[in-house]
Amino acid sequence: MTVAPEAPGARQATGRPRATLPGLARTAVPGGERRRALTRLRATDLYAVVGAAASALSLTWLLFAWLLPFDGAVGFVVMAYGLFLLIYALLVSFDEDGPAVVDRIAAAVVRSMGVLLVVILAFVVVYALVEGRKALVHLNFFTQDMHLAGPLEPLSVGGALHAAAGTLIMIAIALLITVPAGLVCAVFLTEVPGGYARFVRTIVEAMTALPSIVAGLFIYATVILGLGLGQSGLAAGLALSVMMLPIIIRAADVVIRLVPGTLREASYAMGTSRWRTVWHVVLPTCRSGLTTAVILGTARGIGETSPVLLTSGYTNDLNLNPLHDPMVSLPLVTFEFVKSPEPNMISRGFGTAALLMTLVLLLFVAARIVGGRGPGQLSRRQEHRRVLASQRDARRFAGRPAASASTPPSIPSPNALTDNGSSS
Repeated sequence: MTVAPEAPGARQATGRPRATLPGLARTAVPGGERRRALTRLRATDLYAVVGAAASALSLTWLLFAWLLPFDGAVGFVVMAYGLFLLIYALLVSFDEDGPAVVDRIAAAVVRSMGVLLVVILAFVVVYALVEGRKALVHLNFFTQDMHLAGPLEPLSVGGALHAAAGTLIMIAIALLITVPAGLVCAVFLTEVPGGYARFVRTIVEAMTALPSIVAGLFIYATVILGLGLGQSGLAAGLALSVMMLPIIIRAADVVIRLVPGTLREASYAMGTSRWRTVWHVVLPTCRSGLTTAVILGTARGIGETSPVLLTSGYTNDLNLNPLHDPMVSLPLVTFEFVKSPEPNMISRGFGTAALLMTLVLLLFVAARIVGGRGPGQLSRRQEHRRVLASQRDARRFAGRPAASASTPPSIPSPNALTDNGSSS
C-alpha cells in the first residue's frame, strides 16, 4: 500500500500506525483570524443584561413617579421594555460591532417573546385553577351530573361528569373519521404529486380558515335538517371532524414532505413498491410528527363551542348514547355556567375549564407516549416480536444444512438419459 507523504502539520494518528492524510495544519487561529465564539455565554453578556434591566426599571420608575404624568401597569412594562432594548444595545456596542449588536438585540427580542408566551400560558392555567378551586375540591364535581343541581344549589351537589363523557365521545367520533382520512389524504398529496394534488392542497388550506360556526351550520343543514338525525353526539362529532380534518391534513402533509428522499430511493432500489415504501419507510420515519399533527387537530376540535352549540343540543343529564338525545361537552357547559349570575355556577364554569385543560393534557401525554418514539425506536412488544422472528430465522438457517445433508443426491435414471439422448 502506498502511503501518502506526511505533510507538515497534518493530523497525527495515535496508537497503531495508520495512513496519514495530507492537509494543512489545524491551528487555533485558522487563517490568522480570531474565531468568534457565538454560543458561549460570557460574563460581559450577563452583566449587560442585568445592567440594562436595572437601568430600564430605574428610569421608568423615575419617569412615571416624578417627571411624566403617566400611570398604569401596561404602560410601565412597555416603556421599561423599550428602555431595556435601548440601553442593552448601547452596552453591547461598547464591545461589538454593528452586525453583532443587531444579533444580540434580535436574540433578546426572541427570548422576550418566548418568556411572554410562557407567562401568558401560566397565567391562563393558574387563573382557571384559582377561580375553579371552589368546585374542584368537591368529589361530586367529577362523579355527578347536573340532573339534581339548580343554579342556587351548593357546590356539594352536581358536577361535570356528563360534560366530560360527552366531550370524550364526541372527540372519539371525530378522531375515528379524521385520523385515517387525514393521513391518507396527506400521503396522497405528498406521494402522488400532480395538478389534482395541488387543487386538493389549495382546498385544504382554504378549509383551515373556515369559521367554526359555518361548519356547525353545514352539519345542521345536512345531517339534522336533511337526514333528520336530530341533535346528538354523532352530529357534534361530525361537526368537529369538519374542523379537525384540514388541520390534520395540513400538518401531516408538511411532516411527510420532510422525510428525506434518499430513504425512498433506497427502498425503491431494493425493489419495493411505492405503497410498501410509504407504509414501511415514510410513515414510521415521521411517526412523531404525525402524532403532533393529530394532537393539533384534537386540540382544535376539543375546544370548539360553536359547532357543538348547533348540533349537540344541551342537557343536564348524563347521556352515553351518541345516536339519540342531546349531549353536551365541556366547552359548551363552561359557556352556559359562566353566563349565570350565581357565584356557584361561575365557579362550576371555571372548574369545567380546568377539567378541560386537564383532559387535553392527558390526551397529549397519551399521544406522545403512543406515537412519540423516533424512527427505529421499538416498544417492548415490538422488540419481543423481533426477537421471536430472529429465533425462527436462526432455527430455519440451522436446519437448512441438516435437511440438505439428510436428503440423498438425486441420480438421473438410465431411462431419463436415454430419453434425453445424452447416452445414446
